[in-house]
Amino acid sequence: MQLNREELLQSYRKMCTIREFEERVHTEFSEGGIPGFVHLYAGEEASAVGVCMHLDDRDNIASTHRGHGHCIAKGCDVVAMMKEIFGRGDGLCGGKGGSMHIADLSRGMMGANGIVGGGPPLVCGAALTAKTLKTGGVAVAFVGDGASNQGTTLESYNLAKVWNLPVIFVVEDNGYAEATASVWSVAGSQSKRAAAFDIPSYELDGNDFFAIHQAAGEAIGRARDGGGPSLLHVRLTRYYGHFEGDAMTYRAPGEVETARRERDPLRIFRKRVTEAGLLEPTQLDEIEGEVKSLIDRSVMESKAAPPPAADRLLTDVYVSY
Repeated sequence: MQLNREELLQSYRKMCTIREFEERVHTEFSEGGIPGFVHLYAGEEASAVGVCMHLDDRDNIASTHRGHGHCIAKGCDVVAMMKEIFGRGDGLCGGKGGSMHIADLSRGMMGANGIVGGGPPLVCGAALTAKTLKTGGVAVAFVGDGASNQGTTLESYNLAKVWNLPVIFVVEDNGYAEATASVWSVAGSQSKRAAAFDIPSYELDGNDFFAIHQAAGEAIGRARDGGGPSLLHVRLTRYYGHFEGDAMTYRAPGEVETARRERDPLRIFRKRVTEAGLLEPTQLDEIEGEVKSLIDRSVMESKAAPPPAADRLLTDVYVSY
């Protein structure tokens, strides 16, 4: 599934934006500038972008507690996202949701979710809506490997298959269900779980943007055409701990450093497109500089912005339909 030059540039820009955003959040949180709790997505960029490059305004995604990358890949405003994480009144959710509940329904981002396995039932609802209204939309649930044994996830597989819903389940397997190696906690290929429900599946290298993009394109195209759900099992490496402040004593010495050096998705992307003559290194350098400026501005504006006003304290608590 060939990408043109503009699409390649857009893909690299989104991956760079996720990486720079997460690295900066890591720094700001460690310095005490960010309230609440954060879980970072650095190292997993190829998954979110490889999938979301196929999506448009008809489509919805649901995320995990590690949701910044999915937000950016789906097109959410980066400055408003940073303000939300800093708890500012003009943040994406009014400064009330923070990192683990960040959402933008106008962009089809149904929200990060503090409930493990909370996203799959939501996207089944979105997919049923799309199917009923014949919008051509699809819904994507990003889940971690730790969610793959949850009843909510397995029941969603069953529901999506029985009702032939346009749903894609993306299992982002970073090797650890929190602090326990996934080979012990959720042992086995996710494809075996999909096979139990007769759902087509793919086993993918999470560092290879092009492999993910190809598989996601096939799965999403099939869903749009009425072919039902698919599952993508993406094996990748998380560069930071399960949460910020996690000492990562469960990881092998040098594990993250080796991954950054030898299997970094941004480096792999850059090497492939420049060696193939598809893009010039200077084009990618320019994108990196622009992204850094954007993230610098987002932090500067976030620090200067006020928190939610007192009279907004009880708004957004209940929703009326």
